[in-house]
Amino acid sequence: MDINPAELSYVPTTGVRRLHETPLVAASVGNLKGYGRLVHEPRGFPVEIVQWPARGRRPIDKNTGDQGGVTEGLFESWWSGDTLYARNEAVNDRYLFGWSDWPELARADGPTGERKHALLWRANYHPDGGQLFYPLKGQSFAVPLALPGDDVTPEQFITFVCDGTCGLYVHPNVWHGPVIPLGDRVELLDRQGRVHARVSVDFPKEFGCYLAAPLGLSAKK
Repeated sequence: MDINPAELSYVPTTGVRRLHETPLVAASVGNLKGYGRLVHEPRGFPVEIVQWPARGRRPIDKNTGDQGGVTEGLFESWWSGDTLYARNEAVNDRYLFGWSDWPELARADGPTGERKHALLWRANYHPDGGQLFYPLKGQSFAVPLALPGDDVTPEQFITFVCDGTCGLYVHPNVWHGPVIPLGDRVELLDRQGRVHARVSVDFPKEFGCYLAAPLGLSAKK
């Protein structure tokens, strides 16, 4: 592990012994409709920026409320022992996203082993803009996604697998779990709204379970 636990952006919620396994699908143009897009060329790919909502009857003035722009940087996600960590340099955040075993039994560092699932404790969406993940070294990865709506449940998530030949763009307001490397590590270009507001769901706290993203290679087409 090369992250100081004191630097983590969020303290993980643990203490449950139930999981909900998501479906696993190979990301395609068709099945990503409503969630996002496959991206074959990241240069110049636009990130949607959402105008701030009006709080009363008066509308937001034209050409205001959406001027925060975008930011980009290196996004790394890796397994250390049985624990999934990530670093997002675009917004200077550090994460512990999940485990391949119950967290009470999971090793925080050391060699990695065979993994059946990633047990995830949280997901979030960005109301201010979209987010692009593009693999820089051709590494495959998976991301759980759910359509917009604050009444989201674990049953609404689907884990989409990208084979490393293209990137994944997630629309604003779409729920997304972490980027999960199918190998030990994935390095990506991350491009997203600079304001970077988050709305989160805490699976153990709200539903008494972890979201279990399958890590097998049998993703449905």
